[in-house]
Amino acid sequence: MNDSRKLNFGRLAMSASLLAIGVAAQPAFAQDTSASGDNEEDVIIVTGIRASLEQAQDIKRNAQGIVDAISAEDIGKFPDTNLAESLQRITGVSIDRASGEGSTVTVRGFGPEFNLVVVNGRQMPTSTLGDGFSAPSTRSFDFGNLAAEGVAGVEVYKSGRASLPTGGIGSVINIKLPRPLDRPGLKGSIGVKGVYDTSQLYGTDITPEISGIVSKTFANDTIGILLAGSYQKRNGGQAQFTVGNWRPGYTGAENNWGTLAQPGDPRFANIENRPGPTDIYQVPQNAAYDFYDFQRERINGQAVLQFKPTDTLDVSFDYIFAQNTFESRQSSIGVWFNHNDTSSSWTDGPAAGANFYAENFLAAEGKDLAITGAVGSNRNINHSLGGNIKWEGPWGLRLELDAHHSTAESKPTSPYGSGIAVGTAIFGVASQRVDFTTDMPVISVAMHPGSEVEAENIRPAGNAFRNAYMKDTIDQVSLRGGFDFDASFIESLDFGVSYIENDVRTAFGIIQNDTWGGTLSAADTPDSLFTPRALSPDLAGMNGSNSQGIIPTYFLIDTEGLISLLDDRLGICDAAPGDTCLAPYSTDRRILEKSITPWVQSFHSFDLGEARANLRLGLRYEKTKVTSRALAEIPTGTIWVAQNEISLVKTPGTDFTTLKGEYENWLPAIDFDLSPFENVKLRASYSHTITRPDYASMQGGITLAQPLRVGAGGSQASAGNPALLPYKSKNVDLSAEWYYDRGSYVSVGFFNKKVSNFIANDTTQTPLFDLPDPSQGAAATAARQAIGPNATFDQIVAWVQANRPADYVAGVGTAGGIAGRSGDPDVIFTFTQPSNSDQQARLWGWEFAIQHNFWDTGFGAILNYTIVNSDTAFDNTLPWTTTQFAVPGASDSANAVLYYDKGGLQARIAYNWRDRFLSGKDQDPYYIKSYGQFDASLSYEFREGLTAFVEGINITNADRTGVRRNDRAIFFAAPGYARYSAGVRFTF
Repeated sequence: MNDSRKLNFGRLAMSASLLAIGVAAQPAFAQDTSASGDNEEDVIIVTGIRASLEQAQDIKRNAQGIVDAISAEDIGKFPDTNLAESLQRITGVSIDRASGEGSTVTVRGFGPEFNLVVVNGRQMPTSTLGDGFSAPSTRSFDFGNLAAEGVAGVEVYKSGRASLPTGGIGSVINIKLPRPLDRPGLKGSIGVKGVYDTSQLYGTDITPEISGIVSKTFANDTIGILLAGSYQKRNGGQAQFTVGNWRPGYTGAENNWGTLAQPGDPRFANIENRPGPTDIYQVPQNAAYDFYDFQRERINGQAVLQFKPTDTLDVSFDYIFAQNTFESRQSSIGVWFNHNDTSSSWTDGPAAGANFYAENFLAAEGKDLAITGAVGSNRNINHSLGGNIKWEGPWGLRLELDAHHSTAESKPTSPYGSGIAVGTAIFGVASQRVDFTTDMPVISVAMHPGSEVEAENIRPAGNAFRNAYMKDTIDQVSLRGGFDFDASFIESLDFGVSYIENDVRTAFGIIQNDTWGGTLSAADTPDSLFTPRALSPDLAGMNGSNSQGIIPTYFLIDTEGLISLLDDRLGICDAAPGDTCLAPYSTDRRILEKSITPWVQSFHSFDLGEARANLRLGLRYEKTKVTSRALAEIPTGTIWVAQNEISLVKTPGTDFTTLKGEYENWLPAIDFDLSPFENVKLRASYSHTITRPDYASMQGGITLAQPLRVGAGGSQASAGNPALLPYKSKNVDLSAEWYYDRGSYVSVGFFNKKVSNFIANDTTQTPLFDLPDPSQGAAATAARQAIGPNATFDQIVAWVQANRPADYVAGVGTAGGIAGRSGDPDVIFTFTQPSNSDQQARLWGWEFAIQHNFWDTGFGAILNYTIVNSDTAFDNTLPWTTTQFAVPGASDSANAVLYYDKGGLQARIAYNWRDRFLSGKDQDPYYIKSYGQFDASLSYEFREGLTAFVEGINITNADRTGVRRNDRAIFFAAPGYARYSAGVRFTF
């Protein structure tokens, strides 16, 4: 602050009425009131790698608390092509990728749901279409929606602060967008590049990316206009192995559908190294190879009008637009297991894994080789309109009013919905086997005569059309302010209040035709709908993709043509409105959160002996009210349609249920730093932070997972709880930093987070809606008594059709189905409902970083390593019936960057690594194996302002793999692909 604007402490009493007004403030991000009194706006004027790193270092050094940052290398030029890819260079930050691009972040072991993303200090709405099998529910921010070219910088706040918006236990990430008066005059940048993605399976397209930003000031730099926009198109693909469902972690002694044969069963002899009675194992329910190609189109735009008529008044209005459209086409081929005539081999326990799992079938069984097609086109659209007024008054008074209305919406743009599966099959599998001993598991099949893997033998089967929708609207008003004092023991007092309404709607519907036994004949299905293609070349990249015996062929499916045929002949989309296959919403959730958040913090600067010390004391109060409304459907019956599938019969009509909840929190924050020596800074911070529950956990009504499953507890149901309290973390952060040269430093940090209010899914085994279980009902029991206890589903259905026709349902399943009756046993659901548990978790770890410029050589290096420990872990040796508590996301990570920046030439090679981590769990865990990736870039400014560049992402084609309880229990294996781009940029 300028001395003329400081408030003499003796005048404080006369200003008490001003303070009583309750004017409020969130701080300017990446800017802390300090003893120097400098409160000017951050001016981002950087060119090149070294200047960008120096500015990020200055932000880290001058901040109170633990803050890391990334700054633009020049206007319109961010260090990486994707914001998430840039964030992973920060110590303690890891990313998750979608379609080869960074999308979400994990900070210090806390995943995307635990990190709050704000733009220019404003809380932003988020939306997604989720997993495609249920209503979307996430709060996590998808960085793939924003182009990096329009970003001025990103700041990661790792320690809590009273002035920060709440919601991030892991961190609060502030994306800073440029403003015109930060760069007086006419400034701008235009970039054009072509992108070649080697993941393309069916082409070698080079796609365009165009970006531009222009800023102009007028009237002696008191008025400024900034316009920015980008258009990016990318074509890519992915081939991968998947197991959509591993059966639960059975004990060796368990005898259930899907378990291994027990002694005395003839199939017992077909098991090599069978897991012992107390060992845990999982068997696959299915396995497939998926091949999909996609087109991603991203459009971003920004507009800012800024007016500063005096040195003390600054008014601005801004608009942000982001649209991300993702179109994809998928063809799959795979197998499903009935768990009858099986053979297998196993690793040693106590958590055993399958070396291979195989099953034989008689010709009369008509076992299907599943051939599935899918198409989709989904779009995310973000709008944000905001305004800001800053006023610097007398006596050191600062006031700021900020408001915005922002929306995020995700919806399908195709007539088929957000996620579909149109099944076809060749009926006549003689044997099928999945070998898990190679990096890419090998699926092998043998067919009975007359059922060869050829287009002429393919018949349509079942299909599903899923339709998801999500919209998030945030209205936020913040009044913030502060005083700067001329006093020895207090430098400034900041205070503020914010009101936020977060209105969320998520919806989902499904049209499913359970005709898995086939509909039209192969003769009635045109062969032209299926184009055969060699499988191994498209799957290449991992050990096992060229193995002898692998399925030799898959088929590119004309899914639109197949849908048209089936709708014309069978009316598969009759339940949808108009000429579409858009499923009506059967799940429709509305959640409204209203939060009011006053806060206050003071800043003190003083001497401790010869050392200069700074202390910030803050307190934030949060009060949130939640109203949750849910549309609930009414199931009235069941039909057994496949070996492990039971369909629901529903009564038309739905109704809304409403539930409410509220909570409040007091969140203290203390930051202290000390400079005992020149260029050395020691920090200590203590804070409380919260993360709100995901939307699915707060929804009202009961949701049944479809289809229902055979066997007690195999069917899943859930309900939400809007009275849930947020996760709460008590944080300790310590850091020692030595800034030994310009652009060079060494730092060591320690963090400790003790988290409570974890959401536990209370699980019970219970019937719901009096739904009968026809797989255990009178008709099925009579069939087993007549045929034998090991009768297959098709045999049972055939017997019921012949002997109990009133219980037979035609047109569903592989050969019809069996209706549930009121006298049948109830379906037993595994019913889960969230509640706040008394469980607590401690995550702690260390962050080590060094950034070094090699004097005037132009070379430099960045090295960092993060250790994350957790006192919770999933025990793979406990059976699936044991409820376990474990926090996903905790893992070590590291980054190494070597760069050169001199004489207009810039080059960089970067390596990012993340250790194995728990990515999620149900009754069983999901792990992502350790992963490392190399990226590189090179640019040369051959004329002033004109630069040519090339970039490479994942240049070594690093692969990714996910496993369950054992490393042989692979649920996905995906070859990696490099992506290259080249272009020119003109800066003025």
